[in-house]
Amino acid sequence: MSKIQTSMNRRSFIKNLAVTSGTLALGFNLKTAPLALANGESAPAEWYEFNAVLSIAPDGTIEIKVQNPDFGQGTMTSFPMIVAEELDADWADIVSVQAPNDPAKYPMQITGGSWSVRSNWAGLRMAGATAKQLLKLAAAEQWGVSVDEINTENSVLSHASGRSASYGEMAGRAAQQAIPEQVPLKEKSAFSLIGQSKKSIVAEDIVTGKPLFGIDQRAEGMLHAGIVHPPAFGLTLETFNVDAIKAMPGIIDAFSIAMYPEEFVRGFSDVCAFPEIVAIVGDSTWRVKKAKQAVQASWKPMPEYQYDLVGFTGQKSTITVPAGLESTAQHSARMHSTLQQALTEKRRDGDPEQAFKDAHRVIEQTYSAPFLAHNTMEPMNFFADVKADSAKLVGPHQGSILIHDSVARHLGLPKDQVEMQMTRMGGGFGRRLYLHFAVEAALISQHVKQPVLLTYSREDDMTVGVYRPAYQATMRAALNEKGELTAYHIRATGIPESPLFPNRFPAGAVDNYLAEDRVIPSNITVGAYRAPESNFMAGAEQSFLDEVAEAAGKDPINFRLELLARAKTNPVGDNNDYDAERYAGVLELVREKSDWDNKNGRNLGVAAYFCHNSYCANVIEIEVNNGQPVVNRVTSALDCGIVINPDAAANMTQGGIVNGLCHSMYGEMSFDDGAPSKDNFTNYRMLRINEAPAEIDVHFVKSDIDPTGLGEPPMPPTPAALANAIYQATGKRLYDQPFNKALNEQT
Repeated sequence: MSKIQTSMNRRSFIKNLAVTSGTLALGFNLKTAPLALANGESAPAEWYEFNAVLSIAPDGTIEIKVQNPDFGQGTMTSFPMIVAEELDADWADIVSVQAPNDPAKYPMQITGGSWSVRSNWAGLRMAGATAKQLLKLAAAEQWGVSVDEINTENSVLSHASGRSASYGEMAGRAAQQAIPEQVPLKEKSAFSLIGQSKKSIVAEDIVTGKPLFGIDQRAEGMLHAGIVHPPAFGLTLETFNVDAIKAMPGIIDAFSIAMYPEEFVRGFSDVCAFPEIVAIVGDSTWRVKKAKQAVQASWKPMPEYQYDLVGFTGQKSTITVPAGLESTAQHSARMHSTLQQALTEKRRDGDPEQAFKDAHRVIEQTYSAPFLAHNTMEPMNFFADVKADSAKLVGPHQGSILIHDSVARHLGLPKDQVEMQMTRMGGGFGRRLYLHFAVEAALISQHVKQPVLLTYSREDDMTVGVYRPAYQATMRAALNEKGELTAYHIRATGIPESPLFPNRFPAGAVDNYLAEDRVIPSNITVGAYRAPESNFMAGAEQSFLDEVAEAAGKDPINFRLELLARAKTNPVGDNNDYDAERYAGVLELVREKSDWDNKNGRNLGVAAYFCHNSYCANVIEIEVNNGQPVVNRVTSALDCGIVINPDAAANMTQGGIVNGLCHSMYGEMSFDDGAPSKDNFTNYRMLRINEAPAEIDVHFVKSDIDPTGLGEPPMPPTPAALANAIYQATGKRLYDQPFNKALNEQT
């Protein structure tokens, strides 16, 4: 049995013991160690950086507070499962509660990057194991036996003598025990709860409407607010008909807001293309909407400007925002032109230039993808109640840590006087990491001196920015006379971010390798979209590898496995991001489960990718109906380490695959003189229910590796698997997303 230290040092693990109403409350810092709190005494502030709190009540109820926001990925169930496993708790006793926002207690209270379970795994196990050990120590003391003789199962402590007690009965005495320096952890082979499917703890509450969404917030004296932003990126406000708007029925106030003063240092979440907007406040959303429609504003071009930014890691940089009204045709031309110029070298192995000169055959293709809107079902919204000496903000977000400091500085208040709470989210996908709308709500409330609920319309939400960047990449491959890959060259660009991962496959599997990139500045705001950068690069890379495999005369899966075998046994370089054996494992599993080797006329496409510390391979089977692909079946194989809750993990995988099909087939935000061309679902095409795959079959590699990412990895391989299947069915290679454009041109 393995053991885990309960403390790094005495300052990181302090126990303040006493019984409060017979309840054992075990708080724990997931980055350091558990912290048991009781008897009403407070530990010093520096010891209060909790990520979760486990409480055991006298009636046996076990409450788990979940630090990471849950908006569908299942932390409200998976986190308690991890704690309950080590605690040997009866699952029926578990109550899951979303932890309140508290930057002091929860320093990394963020959902994003497929890291929630991965980053909390060790701390949650330690918390459950420590609570169990305290209960065992209490029982051993009361019964006068050795702690090693105490057994635990289903929230019950027992001894061979026949004595037993429930966790609730022993909780008070357990609170008197000194926390041991080490606690034993279960062997992973002994897990009985982890790896078993459990229904969502909060599902019934959700379907019966108990948890409020941000858009549901109400408070006494609350007003409703809306914003009007410039119609195009590159414009800013000059004047508007303020008096006429104020005179409209139900309108309380109308004014402009300067979002970011010149000297303001922005944080990671302060993504806003429009430094000045119009705010309208009224007694109902309907009257605010009518007033927004009546706004007559004049807009002027913005000059190029710079601002200081402190990023997520705390590093400060200066961002240059170019002037001008950008268009999609211009974007395409600029990306194409950039890829013909000298780029920045990010990785070089061997002598790729000579290898291409010596090649028997060279394959070269260019891939592109447009800007994408996130299109969460619940538009952006936030409630704010700002007073002279305090502020309360409530809304849907993926992490208040990203904006808390910024809101406090905007309002001129100390951070400890700004409370930020989270609600259930109606979708995130990365969009709710960027909380300019929370700042807007706070500034509006401060101006009108009343609580307000700011609600974006769908049109606001889709045209205000924070899009997935536009990307383009050119890939070249050199083959010798035996069909062996001798050189690989990738040149990538993006507006305004690069999609390049220079150390991912096939780096490490090719003797001669070169990766280069350059970014193109833009005044269009962008941000993380599910599986950032990977959502494009996987599609380009895996589509290209299929084409190279065909040129080499090899089966697509066998071709990839040959490269991975090289990367495993004799890798090139020592800075490769991936584990070749695990990568190959998902390809082998998906080949088996999709019956790849017995196609029997089926149109199958495969793709595999590594991102967020996990591996996913998808095989898509299609047929073509009236020139359009119909996805009959998707087989997905994943290696994400230990799977906590298989049914929930399969659901998440299915959602990621549907997301990938949607954006690769239809997703596109285009621009005409800086103005977004699409503003609602009437003109921004989404995948429809009848277009979803008839079957999505999900399989997980059996593993005892600690959990890695899952929310994002299933999506990136999906576009390439679809494109490769379409090629098998039609003979047409697809290089530019969205695919429906090329398919419609074909028909």
